[in-house]
Order: sequence, then structure tokens, then C-alpha cells
Amino acid sequence: MFIAVPTRHKAPPRWATPLLFASLWLCFTWVTLLPEAEQRQLLMEWAALSGGLSGPETWWPWLRGGSLRLVSALFLHADWAHLLGNLVFLLIFGLPAERAMGPWRFLALFLLGGAIANLATVAAIATPDRLIIGASGAVSAMIGAYLALFPGARLGVVVPLGVFLQFVRVPAALLIGLWALLQLVFTFIGPAFGAVAWSAHLAGFAFGGAFALLARAGIARRMRRKRGY
Repeated sequence: MFIAVPTRHKAPPRWATPLLFASLWLCFTWVTLLPEAEQRQLLMEWAALSGGLSGPETWWPWLRGGSLRLVSALFLHADWAHLLGNLVFLLIFGLPAERAMGPWRFLALFLLGGAIANLATVAAIATPDRLIIGASGAVSAMIGAYLALFPGARLGVVVPLGVFLQFVRVPAALLIGLWALLQLVFTFIGPAFGAVAWSAHLAGFAFGGAFALLARAGIARRMRRKRGY
């Protein structure tokens, strides 16, 4: 009789999430240190620009000239609040997603999800030459992947009760479902409409969920190898 004995080895460090965290932070810091004129020029050269997608015949020419912008725009942010919001969600959802998916698959999720989200925003905004920047679409892709990978997970929430703070655990599906519903509503009647790319959040979220479901077999094989089977 042969019995498979799981190997007891230390889990490899998660490097993709810290790498993205540092890259987003360093890029924003570098841009803010530039003179204002150079900042504007850099944004015009590397941010995704709306407009130019008036019909199916314009997609391929636009993608040939603007596909790199869909990725480079992920590392540009409008201000500190914009950056810090994305960094917080990157850590909350990125670390567990990378642990399950592996670093390379996780990087593909972030970059592809962010590019697809930016492309959806480019198509949704009819006004030409509107700057589309930020990693919100990529972070939304991670949230969608997290829900697909851990549908039964629970998230901790701090609820203010008068002068006291109560820590409660809420199903992740409920919180993320409410978040996705708000993105859908805000797409049409949201605050700062036109300044916040709500459609990017929805497109990234949908891509992340589909990506995780399609990669489920590969993720399962990876988890079995980690356990020594």
C-alpha cells in the first residue's frame, strides 16, 4: 500500500502584490516630483485617451496605436486619495488571490484586467481626449477574482455604534455584491460622473471573475502540487 504524504515545505513568498504596490507608489511619487508642465505632457503621452472608437472599423487602428496606453495608464493616478484607495484594496484582495493563483497568473490578471477595464472606459466615454488613469479597473478585476475563488469567505467590517466601534464578519459575497451594484448604479447616475470611470470598475470586475473561473483547473493543480499531491 502506498500513501501520499504531503510535503511540509515553507510557502514561497508572495512577491507580485508587493511588486505592484511598490510600482504604483513609486510611479506616482516620481510623477508628482516633475514640474507641472512635464506632468501634463507625461499624462498626455501615457494615459489612455477616450474617443476615436466611433465604429468597428476604428478598433484595430486604435488598438495598434493605443494598446500600450491601456497598461501604462494603470500606473498613473490623479492624487494621493486615488492612489491610496487602490493600494488598500490591492493588499486586501491581492494577497489572498496571489496565494491561490500564483504570482504569474496574478500579474496577468492585474495587467489584462486593468487593460480591458480601460478599454471599456475608452469605448463608454464619447467625449474625445479625456484622460483615463488609475489602477481601479485592475483592482476591480482582483475583487471579481477573489469572489470567484473564495465565494464563502467572510470579510471583517468595523461598524461605528455611537462612541464604540464593533468588529463584525460579513459574507464577502454580500459586501462585494453591494459594491458591484453601486458601480452599476453610479455608471449612470453616480457622483463625479465623467471624473470617475465607474464602467472600468464593472468591466474589470466581470473580467476578473471570468478569468478566475477559466483558470480554476490550473489553480486547483497548483494547490495540489503545493500540498505534495
